[in-house]
Amino acid sequence: MVFDLDLIQKVYSLLPERVKAARKLTGRSLTLSEKILYAHLFEGLPAQEYKRSFDYVNFAPDRVAMQDATAQMALLQFMNAGRNKTAVPSTVHCDHLIQAQTGAKADLDFALEQNKEVFDFLQSVSNKYGIGFWKPGAGIIHQVVLENYAFPGGMMIGTDSHTVNAGGLGMIAIGVGGADAVDVMAGMAWELKMPKLIGVKLTGRLNGWTSAKDVILKVAGILTVKGGTGAIVEYFGDGADSISATGKGTICNMGAEIGATTSIFGYDTKMSAYLKETGREKVAELADKIIEDLRADEEVYTHPEKYFDQLIEINLSELEPHINGPFTPDAAYGISEFVKIAKEKEYPLTLEVGLIGSCTNSSYEDLTRAASVARQAKEKKLKVKTEFIITPGSEQIRFTTQRDGLLDVFEEIGGVVMSNACGPCIGQWKRHTDDPFRKNSIITSFNRNFAKRNDGNPNTHGFVASPEMVTAMTIAGTLTFNPLTDKLLNEEGEWVSLDLPEGLELPPNGFDVQDAGYVAPPEDGSHMSVVVKPDSKRLQLLQPFPAWDGKDLHGMRLLIKAKGKCTTDHISMAGPWLRFRGHLDNISDNMLIGAVNYFNNQTNLVKNILSDKYDAVPSVARAYKAMGISSIVVGDENYGEGSSREHAAMEPRHLGVKVVIVKSFARIHETNLKKQGMLALTFVNKSDYDKILEDDLISVVGLTDFQAGKPLTIVAEHADGTKDSLMVNHTYNDSQIDWYRAGSALNLIRKQISS
Repeated sequence: MVFDLDLIQKVYSLLPERVKAARKLTGRSLTLSEKILYAHLFEGLPAQEYKRSFDYVNFAPDRVAMQDATAQMALLQFMNAGRNKTAVPSTVHCDHLIQAQTGAKADLDFALEQNKEVFDFLQSVSNKYGIGFWKPGAGIIHQVVLENYAFPGGMMIGTDSHTVNAGGLGMIAIGVGGADAVDVMAGMAWELKMPKLIGVKLTGRLNGWTSAKDVILKVAGILTVKGGTGAIVEYFGDGADSISATGKGTICNMGAEIGATTSIFGYDTKMSAYLKETGREKVAELADKIIEDLRADEEVYTHPEKYFDQLIEINLSELEPHINGPFTPDAAYGISEFVKIAKEKEYPLTLEVGLIGSCTNSSYEDLTRAASVARQAKEKKLKVKTEFIITPGSEQIRFTTQRDGLLDVFEEIGGVVMSNACGPCIGQWKRHTDDPFRKNSIITSFNRNFAKRNDGNPNTHGFVASPEMVTAMTIAGTLTFNPLTDKLLNEEGEWVSLDLPEGLELPPNGFDVQDAGYVAPPEDGSHMSVVVKPDSKRLQLLQPFPAWDGKDLHGMRLLIKAKGKCTTDHISMAGPWLRFRGHLDNISDNMLIGAVNYFNNQTNLVKNILSDKYDAVPSVARAYKAMGISSIVVGDENYGEGSSREHAAMEPRHLGVKVVIVKSFARIHETNLKKQGMLALTFVNKSDYDKILEDDLISVVGLTDFQAGKPLTIVAEHADGTKDSLMVNHTYNDSQIDWYRAGSALNLIRKQISS
């Protein structure tokens, strides 16, 4: 089925002219990223050249995608925007609220019962505002988007950081907060600072045990979790063209783990084949006609050093399988090095669970390669040593792989097929364990492995690898196994080796599905009603945040000074808290409970100045708010790394936090704070982080003359009577300062639409 063909035809009819105009403006050849960005300016034809990492630019994305956990808050906000229908095609995908426990059917049935109120709300609000709805069990948002909506040369935003997956089909796809989605659905411009460009030239060919997953695991090791911040990563070269479309999607998907704005590949025959195989022959035909505009100019490929801010080159023929982790996705090791590292660092060497699938690695190619390894366990009389979990990415993938016998192969060696949902990847996993706090190791083909990410246990050492490597390690049951060189002892006492994995990019008999899970909205939903019960524990209608009072901020208290890594998982945990994603007050009880307090090295234990006792972070925040005392949060480097969840910005705003001051921000979180009317500031001198003390009374001076590019001043009055005046920077432009003054971006949108 082809969705939005008229939209795609319009984009392709305008793209060549806009690319030509951008080329003339810049006076040089263009990268693919630049072509798509300049072709999606809100103003239409480009009229000026934009400076990377400096100019804020207004864009007009083609579509919006939302997953059920973030869609709740996004749509609750959209309901207050004053529109009757979304301005661009938009979809909701129910994939986050299904907990993996026993198996696909039982888990889905339980989720439908437990989350009925939320699913009913999402479907009703989708019907009312013309939004496409993908039912629970239909699949993970990014796999479904790749199969149905992504198209070369397009631009989309999604309320999930792994929206970038669509770069595998040559699309600029960017993860955002719900407030950004509201902008676009309301027909407003979407703002983004013009990204830097990182070029990754791929030469050679993948071979043996090495897969597309290993490319991004290698890149993560090079760039680290913040090396891609503010940048688009553009892959090119003969090696890039040799990778399957879904393999490209895997690489782009995990670009979120290096902080990249997005990642992208140029249009090629692999993408064309995937479009045709997924029923989008007409899209492929249209793309083929303008292929020159769906790839970088040839001069860029010939002299990439002139066009990219940073250039990386990887020879795929020499790349070895990687295992990354634990606790961070950029701890990258080739398999030959990893075995030694695991022993030296005394990681728990016995593997307890292997998990494959997710939005990152659940393509037909992924599952055929993993199944080819799993099949050997039975044929070579090997016993699987660990629990083995398989998560298909979509109902189309599940149905097709079931038809072709792949899922049977996994089940025959003890694998359990879970529902087509995120599950363990986001902490929606009721893990079978004898001790939920014991040190242990698991290995997954997912994307993130932060502490507590998968099962809530801070002692779970999560490692990330390709599906075929995960399957091999699961058969061996130990981190010390290298399938390239080592042998395993089978049931008959023989030492046997695992053969090289074999896979098929696309199913020989085509994709198939009986019910993909899509529900189209009615042509006119104006008569539809959206019901939110006043006493609901899951959903809560939003009240606008108050506007700025026009004064400097005085008399604030420090809520927490977070030490070290503080991701959005630390600020607003997922797992069991997902059930409150539509209820701002209830979910605020998880605010910053995972952050480490600088002053006592403990989580969820901070000083309450009013009582002079230590208490949970949300409790202290509520106590201050009840007394009319504003608070601030101080953070370390890359604060807000991770997912796009705007709850990490809305919860502090709701509980009276006015300011977040850090050494550096992750891009999406900084934007989310701005959108919600918060002050997001960075220390001019990073060492000033040390000067903020537990008992400080804090002020922000200079807000009455709040200007783009003009620093502000923080005054910290210490308990001993001394003071420190600290300079802080901000990245607010004039439009974002208007958000702050209005109390939030949504307040401003509503005012503009109503007028």
